[in-house]
Amino acid sequence: MSRRTAALSLASIALVALVCVALLVPMPYVVMSPGLTENTLGEYEGEPVVSITGERTYPTSGHLDLTTVSVTSPEYEPRLPDILAAWWSPNDIVLPRDLVYPPEQTVGEVKQENRDQMDGSQAAAIMVGLAQAGYDATDVTVSEIVEGAPADDVLEKGDVIESVNGAQIAVTDDLIVAISDLEPGTEVSMGIVRGGEPRTVDLRTEPSPEDESASRVGIFLADVFDPPFKVDIELGQSIGGPSAGLMFSLAIYDLLTPGKLTGGRYVAGTGTIDASGVVGPIGGIEQKIVGAHANGATVFLVPAADCPDAAESDLADDIDLIEVTTIDDAVTALEGLASGDGADIPRCGSGAP
Repeated sequence: MSRRTAALSLASIALVALVCVALLVPMPYVVMSPGLTENTLGEYEGEPVVSITGERTYPTSGHLDLTTVSVTSPEYEPRLPDILAAWWSPNDIVLPRDLVYPPEQTVGEVKQENRDQMDGSQAAAIMVGLAQAGYDATDVTVSEIVEGAPADDVLEKGDVIESVNGAQIAVTDDLIVAISDLEPGTEVSMGIVRGGEPRTVDLRTEPSPEDESASRVGIFLADVFDPPFKVDIELGQSIGGPSAGLMFSLAIYDLLTPGKLTGGRYVAGTGTIDASGVVGPIGGIEQKIVGAHANGATVFLVPAADCPDAAESDLADDIDLIEVTTIDDAVTALEGLASGDGADIPRCGSGAP
């Protein structure tokens, strides 16, 4: 064997060895794929996903599916062929592992954070769903009192403020505006509830330290959620994160109001929800659309911030992608579709009306 042939043989062996090593070395990535869906109007393991006790509910039909993504576990160590296959797949995306599983957190901490986010999402959804259905379930409550301020010795921690000069107070912002808009030194009559007993107290405002032209009475407030009946959401521990908030809210609203919000349609969607009913963006919108469409959804509710990505979906012409910013938008859109008047509903891209 000549030296050149021997050198080429060694180089070939080395190349093959390097390729083999490259194929076997774990890659620092995770793969995100379409996940399962759950009908929030249906059952989970034989129990209603949303159950309401102590108040009348109404029959409904159709689907209001929450949607999920599937992410490879932190223990999974993908190799180059796995990553290449995911890159080529129209339904999967590849993400840096640290983006999903931060190195400063343990796997247990990540899972607990996801569960906590789901719990918070459900709490906000109950608050928003009840408010959307017309129930007053939030108490504007005194949490702290500034020593020497007008409220000192007049109000107490735990007092629930229901009105100011006859105007009803529903949330803390109502009270802040009602007081700050007054001239400093104005007499104020507050309707409060203390220890379960309604009463009226009077006090005089003073200039705010931040703006002497505005008034204050010297209290800190909290919106305390106090539902008039019991609402339970049951979905086990298999799903985490905050992105089902919108769909939970809609299910609660649908059950508490006459008629069928979906009009019998198969509706899916996603989006966080905050206490004021604003829908927030989520991750994996294209994968969620794929999963929903595969299960039969014809309508998908998309947070407005995710509309540009949703419009890029290969399924954008096959499923009606409805753009929503608030729960009001979602309810209005679904009621419009149910009545056959959906032409003016905001959509992501061309959609499939």
